[in-house]
Amino acid sequence: MVEVARFARALRRAPRLAEKLFVETERSLPLRSLAARFAAKEALAKALGGPEGLRWHDCWVINDEAGRPELKIQGSVAAALVDQGIGRLHLSLSHDGGLAVAIVAAEA
Repeated sequence: MVEVARFARALRRAPRLAEKLFVETERSLPLRSLAARFAAKEALAKALGGPEGLRWHDCWVINDEAGRPELKIQGSVAAALVDQGIGRLHLSLSHDGGLAVAIVAAEA
């Protein structure tokens, strides 16, 4: 869960933070969508048990043809999924009332 206003302050304080956290296609999205995507990356890290070495750019959120969000992964995140025997990820995003929320379920 991410408080959108707090996230906005963090982005203003550290101008390069968006580049560190998000792939190029994500950076042009509205603030509340960025907050939800950050929540998704945090939720994914927690679903994986927070293994060291995960890189922010190794996972990002896209929307499928029907508009449903899904995680795209590569590199360090893909390796963590293989190491843990995870074959499928499920993602839900929402934002309302100044909060952005993400839930990630990892399926072996």
